[in-house]
Amino acid sequence: MTNSFQPVQEDKRTAIVDILRGWALLGVAIGNYVDFRYIGLERFIMKKGIFSEIISYFNLYFFSAKSWTLLSILFGYGFAVLINNVAEKGKNPVSFFCWRMFILFLFAFINSAFWLGDILKDYAFLGLLLLFFYRSSPKTILITCGILLLSVPFLSAYINSIKQTLPDVQSTAKYLKLFYSDNWLDVFQFNLLGTYYQEMISLRYAVTVHVVMFALMLLGFYAQKINFFNRLPEFKKLLKRTFLITLILAIIAGALFEIAIKQKIIFTVFHPVLWIIINTMLCISSGICLLYTNGKLKTIFSYFRVSGKMTLTNYLMQNIIACFLFSGIGFKIYNTLPYWFYFFLAVFVFTIQLFISKWWLSKFNYGPVEWLWRVLSYRKMFPLKKNRQNDIVTDIKPVL
Repeated sequence: MTNSFQPVQEDKRTAIVDILRGWALLGVAIGNYVDFRYIGLERFIMKKGIFSEIISYFNLYFFSAKSWTLLSILFGYGFAVLINNVAEKGKNPVSFFCWRMFILFLFAFINSAFWLGDILKDYAFLGLLLLFFYRSSPKTILITCGILLLSVPFLSAYINSIKQTLPDVQSTAKYLKLFYSDNWLDVFQFNLLGTYYQEMISLRYAVTVHVVMFALMLLGFYAQKINFFNRLPEFKKLLKRTFLITLILAIIAGALFEIAIKQKIIFTVFHPVLWIIINTMLCISSGICLLYTNGKLKTIFSYFRVSGKMTLTNYLMQNIIACFLFSGIGFKIYNTLPYWFYFFLAVFVFTIQLFISKWWLSKFNYGPVEWLWRVLSYRKMFPLKKNRQNDIVTDIKPVL
């Protein structure tokens, strides 16, 4: 461990970033678990009860798609922190990150076998594109981000107008046989096919979603360039204005969009849904930052922080657990239960992970998958178990 080329030390981590990761991870769990209710031949005719309807609207406005957009910002921020650390040590950041993203692709493949909604592959791919901006000025990064975000509603409307015929893996009998099978390889094949057809070659995902992700990663990159998360008290007035403005916009835009849907208005040129999602995500995120800056919810935030330090481990475990609960290789729950069950099951699994994460990090320096990723990335061993005698000096933890 004499080589200085190593992850960023604990005292250089930014607590609010880990807290936001923890919050986003809750939304990811809810979104993924709820999606299992829509895998099956009956998914289009299943009705929700009143309680499930209320929960579904709560999920729609507070969690749905807000998590992956927030995580995209945080990925860009973490990328910038780590690439600066690598460059400062005199290492080649391009070769380091190409290798690091390749390893993330491997994790993504494993995760895709358990869940057809994997997002790691997208971060690995877009992480490579971020390398083109690592020497760019904050102004260039912000302008590029702005241009991409401004184009999203027009791009979304255009992509939606393109007729693309792809198999609906989640509702086609021949594919569902794989999901219902008690053979592991069949279930893995179902998930990999779903990942391929619904994300990798689907224009709505492969183009529109990736543009949004990349734009938000650049926003996170910009946040690191101006040291935003370490200067939150300085930006308190900005956070308040952002929260109030985005809250008002979220209420107005949400109401108008609901009316447009009921009136069956077709957005042929300008589709605002992703703008609404991003606006709501910024509202919630700025609210969390304000609470943190004002010293509120310290106990809750302490648990979200440890979960955020183990984002990759917790994310993978959520999907593996879900696969065993819902598919043919496990408890075979499938889509047989009410909507609220999937929502609260996700909350329960996440809550258990909070306590496990706190216990784990009291004994170990890294989450298990985070540790493996760093060992493979840096191509050397790091101590997993904490050395109590040297905690102050050698307590090294990951930045992503």
